[in-house]
Amino acid sequence: MIAVLSTSPFGRLLPGLALSSAVAGTALLLARVETLAVGHAWIEPLVVAILLGTALRTAWALPAAFAPGIDCAARFVLEVAVMLIGATISFGTLAAAGPALLAGIVATVLSAIGLSFLVGRALGLPAKMATLVACGNAICGNSAIAAVAPVIEADGRDVATAIAFTAVLGVGVVLLLPLVAAMLHLSPTAGGALAGLTVYAVPQVLAAAGPMGGVAVQVGTLVKLVRVLMLGPVLLLLSLLAPRDGTMARGAPLDRRRLALILPWFIVGFLLLAGLRSAGLLPTAAVDVADHAAGLLTVVAMAALGLGVDLRSVAAAGPRVTAVVTLSLCLLAGIALGILWATGLAWNG
Repeated sequence: MIAVLSTSPFGRLLPGLALSSAVAGTALLLARVETLAVGHAWIEPLVVAILLGTALRTAWALPAAFAPGIDCAARFVLEVAVMLIGATISFGTLAAAGPALLAGIVATVLSAIGLSFLVGRALGLPAKMATLVACGNAICGNSAIAAVAPVIEADGRDVATAIAFTAVLGVGVVLLLPLVAAMLHLSPTAGGALAGLTVYAVPQVLAAAGPMGGVAVQVGTLVKLVRVLMLGPVLLLLSLLAPRDGTMARGAPLDRRRLALILPWFIVGFLLLAGLRSAGLLPTAAVDVADHAAGLLTVVAMAALGLGVDLRSVAAAGPRVTAVVTLSLCLLAGIALGILWATGLAWNG
């Protein structure tokens, strides 16, 4: 029986899923203890789960048997959670922010890509590596890097390095952003928008915006979705302008795989559920169940995200790449804050 289970698809996922769930359960328990002790969980379970997972991964070389389940939790479970969040969101929240925010999202992405690319080239990175870093920081981290790489015919080693930094710095952004928002006295709307404009992955917005409240989560998720959809125009532009090595014709059409990266299934599900909620077609009980399930799944996913981050990978990639990625991220944050102040969102509730 055990042998059959270990060779089945679910059996291969079980060790990693169990470990991710155990880390998530520990994070929830610690948050509960903190609430009983001081009346409030100052560190959200999402953040605790990331910290615990990262600490465990850095201190312990996980056996290969854990990898499939951790990857499933960090990707599929995360995507299911994001889809369910759609049931709790109304498009009226983003509409209330006005067209200035939508224009600001476009301006943030395009200016961040351009400036980050220039920083990378100035510090000696090859053009393709600089493009990967710029697009990963400005749009959606790993997904953007994976989508851009075949368009510009990037080297696999450059792709792996860029993704490694995205994983490490993505966790850092999630942890630091609530503190920055509190120090700057940003409103929930502005804090959520800042999360949506700077956090790499759609699901990570939940962890970054969660400590700022429900409005921040709603605004941040919707802003992030608009930012992710910028990947389509950027890929089209790169397919027309990027230098080639000759194996892909300039202007070649995007294939089905890259189109799936532009608009993956969980974003389609998110938009569908958000549309049903906005139209008043989802009962309150269903919304409550989706909200609770999304919260639990997100904690598990954040634990898995932490379990996939080895802090030693930063040192292994070298100081030049470290400097470029860090400066690019600082540029993105600065541009996003400038947009918020220019539109007045930093002071609006």
